[in-house]
Amino acid sequence: MSKIDKDSLLGLWLTGDLDLTEQLYADPLPHPEETEKYQPSHDPAAAAKVTRYFRRFYNICAALLCMIFAAIMLLTVANLPPYGAKDAPTVNEVAQRYVEKGTEETGAVNTVAGMILDYRAFDTLGESFVLFTAMCAVTVLMNQSGKRRRVCVEAETVDYYADPIVRTMCKFVIPVILVFGIYILLNGHLSPGGGFSGGAILASAFIIFAMVWGDERAQGTIRVPVIKTITLCALCFYALSKTYSFFTGANHLHSVISPGVPGRILSAGLILPLNVAVGVVVCCTMYSFYMYFKRGEL
Repeated sequence: MSKIDKDSLLGLWLTGDLDLTEQLYADPLPHPEETEKYQPSHDPAAAAKVTRYFRRFYNICAALLCMIFAAIMLLTVANLPPYGAKDAPTVNEVAQRYVEKGTEETGAVNTVAGMILDYRAFDTLGESFVLFTAMCAVTVLMNQSGKRRRVCVEAETVDYYADPIVRTMCKFVIPVILVFGIYILLNGHLSPGGGFSGGAILASAFIIFAMVWGDERAQGTIRVPVIKTITLCALCFYALSKTYSFFTGANHLHSVISPGVPGRILSAGLILPLNVAVGVVVCCTMYSFYMYFKRGEL
């Protein structure tokens, strides 16, 4: 600042005309030493130390969150009514409605199938998505990215294909298992069974085929893209089918889908195709788990 500016400011200050309001409310300039002090450090050791402290803080917060959630769940269970109490949520007209009106409203002779695939179909959809999510999680964990590859030691396994008795019997047993699994799927609304049990039976047939004829032939017969496509299509079909229920009301009232005549194979509205969709998801998930864990890597 020049001497003339200083003299003019001094004159304004002496006369009382100097306004320092803007300077009072302005942010102060940091000192050069403080500016250098707060600049980010490029020291790798310091950066690693900060990362280590952050991980500890993250682990502590995660543990506290889990303990809080566990405490809330325990308190919820402790405050539930005792078993058989008159005010228990399970002692209401819902169970009686399932037994008395289930066949009439859903068209399913199997009351359990009508309950899980019509009255509470969205719960079953959630269970199917749990299986799909579990398969995705296993795929992500076992997938190898980058140049590092896991070296798997080949374990000594029995060559079932070399045994003529096992190989010959499996040629007869596998088709029977497949037919029985399809029967369980298609008759889930008429008799005990359904998507989960039928899908498990179908998966056992594919697993036996892979055990006897080997992974390479199984992969050539049941390809991974086909499994992914079938699983996604089954889940999408299930979600879209139950979305249809939102627009038609409970049990598809006043819609184009009719419960049909109870006892016939083509009855129970959407329960039959939903059973098939659930069975496909269960079958593909169980077979994928077997192939993943048998090989040890993708």
